Amino acid sequence: MKPRDDAKSVDESAYVATVRRTTLWLGFLYWFVEFLVSSILWGILGIDPVMSAPGKLLLMSCGMTFSYGIAAAMFSARHQHIAVKIVVGFACSLIAAFANTGVDFLLYLFIVRPDPIVADWTSIGYTLVYSMATFVGWSFFFVALLYSFELRERERRLAVTREEALAAQMRALRYQVNPHFLFNTLNSITGLIEEGETDAATRMVMSLSSFLRTTLELDPLHDVRLADELALQTGYLHIEGERYCDRMKLRMDIGTGLEEALVPSLILQPLIENAVKHGVGGSADQVEIVISAAKVGETLQLSVENDIATETVAARPRSTGTGIGLKNVTDRVQARFPGVGACVSGLVSPARFRAAITMPLRLA
Repeated sequence: MKPRDDAKSVDESAYVATVRRTTLWLGFLYWFVEFLVSSILWGILGIDPVMSAPGKLLLMSCGMTFSYGIAAAMFSARHQHIAVKIVVGFACSLIAAFANTGVDFLLYLFIVRPDPIVADWTSIGYTLVYSMATFVGWSFFFVALLYSFELRERERRLAVTREEALAAQMRALRYQVNPHFLFNTLNSITGLIEEGETDAATRMVMSLSSFLRTTLELDPLHDVRLADELALQTGYLHIEGERYCDRMKLRMDIGTGLEEALVPSLILQPLIENAVKHGVGGSADQVEIVISAAKVGETLQLSVENDIATETVAARPRSTGTGIGLKNVTDRVQARFPGVGACVSGLVSPARFRAAITMPLRLA
């Protein structure tokens, strides 16, 4: 049996157990209320409810047993059309009504001991109609109970399906980071080779190997501490530092206690790649990259800022959309934190670019 089939079997067993347990309790409650109502009605008719209680308790116990039999028959037809369930419930109720009427007559003979024994067909008819109404009421009650459980089960399965779809989406978006990062880093290694910096290129290849090994071990669906994410990004910047060591300056501004905040793994990677590629790589001057984290209300705001050469900004054509890195981050936070997650980017001054991520603040 496949794991998925095993899971379905476990779910079905849990569903059956839940329905059985609920039916037992509701059956007891149903007949307890029936006992109270009938006692009141018999009292109104002049019959002592205390003296008649033992006989009624025996009759109600039999009725409860018949009700569980009706429930079992209807549960076996739970996958059938609603009309089939109604027919099964009505037929079982009719059979149970005759059986319950027979029990009622036997209890009458045993308790009253009439001599001679005379069948009062009017009373038997009333008992039969009353029993039929009682069991039909239970049948429709049980149909409603089944429908409620089926609705809850469908909602649960829909939630599981949505969760699986979201997990697949998160994996796809997360795994999109490494090829993008690898492409940019290989370009940097190619640049070092073209510049004749073979030793630096070799160190960069070794650092790249170590970095990739670390990132590939991360679970795309498990969040990491911000401190661990920053350590990974520092490792990446060390790789890029082989090429831009004289033009790249890193500064971190992390709010107190936010190192323990939980964030999606590698969520900062595309933002820092963009800062290196478009900031450091596009300027002849030293460029400062600032990574900051701050608490804003109940949310965590992460941002990456970098200097941009003024002439580069002036010459840059207007873009109609975001690049793959910023789009990846936007899609990831919106999928992971619907309605709360966001990624906003743009110039904060003529020569400074900023990308900011907003997500719920959760501490490890």
